[in-house]
Amino acid sequence: MSVLSIPEPRKRKFLPEEFRITVWSKLKPYYNELERRSISSVNDLERWIYDWNEINALFREEVNWRYIRLSVDMENNDSSELYNYIVQRIFPKVIEADHLLNIKLMESPFKNQLNKEQFSIYLRSIENNLELFRPENISLSSELKVKSKEYGKMVSQMMIDWKGENLTMQQAAKYLESLDRGEREKAFKKIWERYLVSEENFDELFEELISLRHQLALNAQFENFRDYKFKALGRFDYEVKDCENFHQSIKDQVVPTINELYKLRKKSLGLDVLKPWDTKVAIEGTERLDPFNNMDDLLQKTTDCLNQVDPFFGDCLAILKEMKHLDLDSRKGKQPGGYNMPLLMTGVPFIFMNASNSLKDLIILTHESGHAVHSFSTRQYQLNSIKSCPSEIAELAAMTMELLAMEHWGTIFNNPEEERIAKLQQLERVITALPWIAQVDEFQQWVYTNHKATATERKDKWISLSKVYNPKIVDTKGSEFYTQSSWHRQLHIFELPFYYIEYGIAQLGAIAIWKNYRENPVETIERFNYALSLGYSKTIPEIYEAAGISFDFSAPYIQSIIGFLREEIEKCYFRVS
Repeated sequence: MSVLSIPEPRKRKFLPEEFRITVWSKLKPYYNELERRSISSVNDLERWIYDWNEINALFREEVNWRYIRLSVDMENNDSSELYNYIVQRIFPKVIEADHLLNIKLMESPFKNQLNKEQFSIYLRSIENNLELFRPENISLSSELKVKSKEYGKMVSQMMIDWKGENLTMQQAAKYLESLDRGEREKAFKKIWERYLVSEENFDELFEELISLRHQLALNAQFENFRDYKFKALGRFDYEVKDCENFHQSIKDQVVPTINELYKLRKKSLGLDVLKPWDTKVAIEGTERLDPFNNMDDLLQKTTDCLNQVDPFFGDCLAILKEMKHLDLDSRKGKQPGGYNMPLLMTGVPFIFMNASNSLKDLIILTHESGHAVHSFSTRQYQLNSIKSCPSEIAELAAMTMELLAMEHWGTIFNNPEEERIAKLQQLERVITALPWIAQVDEFQQWVYTNHKATATERKDKWISLSKVYNPKIVDTKGSEFYTQSSWHRQLHIFELPFYYIEYGIAQLGAIAIWKNYRENPVETIERFNYALSLGYSKTIPEIYEAAGISFDFSAPYIQSIIGFLREEIEKCYFRVS
């Protein structure tokens, strides 16, 4: 693919090319036509499914564009009103209309004649949606979409004063990498003091979200929101018990490993005591790495690096630049976090992030580029469900891209020593993220199976989990109160409940693919590309197998993966190539 070869948007075969979604009354006739249409053969049924998918693709793209426009400027009232209108006034109507079409599909005598290879995963999801559907949950879901966005707006307005300059939380975080230990401590405390100012507001918002989500579960005849959400997320290939096994494996295998690695960090930094603000700074008193000068430099260097892995990967990012489907820098009023937003009709996604001139920005852009490559790899499918992968697959693409690109950081850093230190920071970030992922998931499981708990009880639960998941060598004495509600910084808890353990599952898979890449790069890239091209046409275990790895939660498997990762981190500490 040429960097100048902009893909053509999906050709419409049902809706007029000039049609735009503005109000329900203009969209409704097309749903009515599908509901009334006579289906006399399996070919008719296929055409009907693809026409329905076209409507859904257009609607989802419109919702996603409105979300993007709101994300880039949370203070824009017009964007807020447009987003709220579509989720409150049009989304409920679409849910009702889709439900009727779900019924029509599952009652069709030609359903069982559909190609199983192509439609089995799709039909499984339709059946799952029918089982969950409750009319009273339509308005609740819309309310939750709007209510959860309040979190992003709250955080987007949070600033701290740093030497007379107002900084966003993302911009301030780069000073946690400062060589000046006093500056690191000051940045740490300023960031968490600002979160503490809004602690009650976060708790009040979360209280409302818990109540709404619990009612959603009760309406669908579930005892709690956890069990409801597990089914709503389509977790067909693993159970709650598997998540609990993951939590325990992280406690048993990963936390002790991090504790040992942090002993090396403490020694390298020449510290008597390792404090929370000492865990991000580069080792051996090295100045904070600045791998790029500005957004253009970040984009170009990331593209060059991806080209080294596979020219197709670099081309995908170059196309996003050409189409202006990127918003990378951090600024006041912008929603926190980062994402790759699929655009099913356009066929080219949008990358959003909050860069603040740190190594982390390079990693985040590479991560989101992995999602983007996944979108390009599946754009040929007509079924939206194949292009809309569950997170266990989607995050495998993104996290693998991080580690594969890291193998080519020699194109970015000026000397091998900088590259070594950058690689160490990345690998430490990978391994230390796993306990955080497990803690967030275990916390959410407790919250939604104890929905009557108070804010104080939730805080106490988080503190107790922190004692288990945090390495003992980090001395938190005197600073515990700063992070007693540190889960407030995790957007997913507020906006995307239970979408988090997937990062841990995918991270283990990404490490396994990286290990394979080290041994046989050509074959590994071929298998990785093939797995991406499958989209969600196979089960999760089948797609992991296609990528050359296992979908495994067992302690022995996790131990083997973490063992390899630890060896690679130690090589960085001891300068072993």
